[in-house]
Amino acid sequence: MRHRMAGRKLGRKTNHRRAMWRNMAVSLLTHEQITTTIPKAKSFQPFIEKLISCAKAGDLAARRRAMKMLGQDFVIVREADDPDVPRNPYGEVARKGGRLQGPRIVKHLMEEIAPRYADRTGGYTRIIKLGSHRIGDGADLCVIQLISDEDTGPQVAGQYSRRRDKANRRMTFAAQLRKGGKAEAAAPEDEEDKKKGQDPDVSETAEEGRTEPDSASEQQKDQPDNSPEPREGDNAEGDKDKG
Repeated sequence: MRHRMAGRKLGRKTNHRRAMWRNMAVSLLTHEQITTTIPKAKSFQPFIEKLISCAKAGDLAARRRAMKMLGQDFVIVREADDPDVPRNPYGEVARKGGRLQGPRIVKHLMEEIAPRYADRTGGYTRIIKLGSHRIGDGADLCVIQLISDEDTGPQVAGQYSRRRDKANRRMTFAAQLRKGGKAEAAAPEDEEDKKKGQDPDVSETAEEGRTEPDSASEQQKDQPDNSPEPREGDNAEGDKDKG
């Protein structure tokens, strides 16, 4: 039994699991979001959180600890034709003195990503379940991404989410209610009427022009007519009397 045994083994040895975390960290710091399985994302999240917390110190010791956690100072390669990465005539990343040339992941972490979370004490990433499965073994997929500005942050799976726009509209409408009262609050209702194809002024005048019907007259109209219908014989006798 695994009582009081923290962490997930993921079917890997310690070195293999640590190497997987390092590769995932480089990919996440480069692209700011990656798609993986839910168990991998949950096991990787504490590693990247500790790495960013370490980089927030910003001193030389923090830089060395970050390099130790990542294994080495990797080169950032976002695309195959990234102009920031020099390449040799064979298309490989250029080397100078045996060292790969290009932007470094530790510098990107220390100077761009870590200062973004200066006011946060933790919670630098989020895990979003995609509700889809990996082809082959059917594993549940998710997206783990860095938390950033809500307006410029990366979208899940490249799709635009309207949830944030709805929340912003609700907050704006609530602020208008607090400031302007009912006059400004009527604006969203007018927009809904326009969407339905109705003029708000016409609908208001139509409602004002309606008068409440007399309840007595309505009751008389609703009551059925119980008077007997005339018969043919009765009409004949009436004609004889007239004659």
